[in-house]
Amino acid sequence: MPTESLLICVAAGYFALLLLLSRFTSRCSDNDAFFRGNRRSPWWAVSFGMIGASISGVTFVSVPGMVGNVQMTYLQTCMGFVLGYATVAFVLLPVYYRLNLTSIYTYLDRRFGLLSRRTGASFFFLSKLIGASIRLYLVCMILQRFVLDSYGISFSLTTFTVLILIWLYTRNSGIKTIVWSDCLQTMVLLVALVLIIRQVCGQMELNLHSAISAVAESSMSRIFVFDDVSSRQYFWKQFLSGIFIVIVMTGLDQDMMQKNLTCRTLRQSQLNMTVNGLFYLPVNLLFLSLGVLLHLFCAQQRIAVPAAGDELLPSLCSGGMLGSAASVLFIVGIVAAAFSSADSALTSLTTCFCVDLARRPDDERLRRIVHPCIAVCFFVFILLVKAVGSSSVIDAVYVVCSYTYGPLLGLFSFGLLTRRMPRQQWVPVVCVAAPLVCLTLDSVARHQWGYRFGYEMLMFNGLLTFLLLLASSAKLGTDDTRSNRHV
Repeated sequence: MPTESLLICVAAGYFALLLLLSRFTSRCSDNDAFFRGNRRSPWWAVSFGMIGASISGVTFVSVPGMVGNVQMTYLQTCMGFVLGYATVAFVLLPVYYRLNLTSIYTYLDRRFGLLSRRTGASFFFLSKLIGASIRLYLVCMILQRFVLDSYGISFSLTTFTVLILIWLYTRNSGIKTIVWSDCLQTMVLLVALVLIIRQVCGQMELNLHSAISAVAESSMSRIFVFDDVSSRQYFWKQFLSGIFIVIVMTGLDQDMMQKNLTCRTLRQSQLNMTVNGLFYLPVNLLFLSLGVLLHLFCAQQRIAVPAAGDELLPSLCSGGMLGSAASVLFIVGIVAAAFSSADSALTSLTTCFCVDLARRPDDERLRRIVHPCIAVCFFVFILLVKAVGSSSVIDAVYVVCSYTYGPLLGLFSFGLLTRRMPRQQWVPVVCVAAPLVCLTLDSVARHQWGYRFGYEMLMFNGLLTFLLLLASSAKLGTDDTRSNRHV
């Protein structure tokens, strides 16, 4: 059987398995099941599934390719993730469970008011829509390149089909189905990753011991950078940024927290979050080790390494240099990684619109209308990204997405750490102004001092939002303090 036909059969079988899983988990399809999974999800299932949800198709492609430029220094950020997950587990989750939240942005309503809630939800909505669209674009492009171009199928049809399949298996029970589909997709992702590493080692005639030695002895295995404060890979920049990245992109992100809020109790949710944080480090170590092995393979076979790191794994798989098995595993792995993040993004955006923006959490008819409409929004955004067609613009969009999390960090921090109330009309102004000031500062610093902000810009963005909210706030009175004591 030709490789393209084999890939189509494997992908079709995988989608069929997801639809079968959806059938077994969607016997109850009311809004409580869709939004909160009836609060009956086992903690271990949520924890294992979150690994796949945290690793998108972009990660599957980009992390192995980054070792050529920054070695294994990304692990410094992953070390910060561990403390970040602990912070989410023991600082944010108790607040969310005490208030019995469906959407975490309801906290902003109870603490500050409706305008703050809608501001926070809007920032999440825009950021998640853009980020998830780009991740799906990458997967659709790889499917197009590997398989569907040879059949004359258009990119638009590929994208439409992928979105229809995601909508089909999430439309009834939403997060209740996703908890279990994420488990399946995480297992597929990790198995594909391990088997690709094994395939590369086989091509290089390395056993397990010699492969570990080859990675450890490579100059690309450098992890720590303590000798250059100006470097974007300086340890404390990466480590501290890793903590705040998790706090913001997990603890303040409805997509990630919606799964955690399906656990039966706070204690189970905290256990799930802590275990997930510990798993993230070894999983990324595997991705980076694969990257080192791929560079060593190129050197051994005298293959030119692509200038763009993101092209390393796809080019070796599509070129057949790692064997047809690697091509199949690569497609399966990247589809599993992308679907695990895209399906939950579709569900969380539906939740955000119904619960926060429309404020109609019990309207099942609205939810059934909004869900496919957001899938259509994904379709439009993906086609827009393709029309732009420039990787530099795609990178710029990712930067914009990262800037949108700063105001969320500032808003939640202000609510949790102070007893003050910002003037409502100033909240959206502050949340828009802070990222714009940060963007200007980054441009000035780059041109005037040759300094480029890295992940630390997230912390500065959040701090600036906090300070601007502080400047526009007043101390809560006695009656206000009593009314806000429960949050």
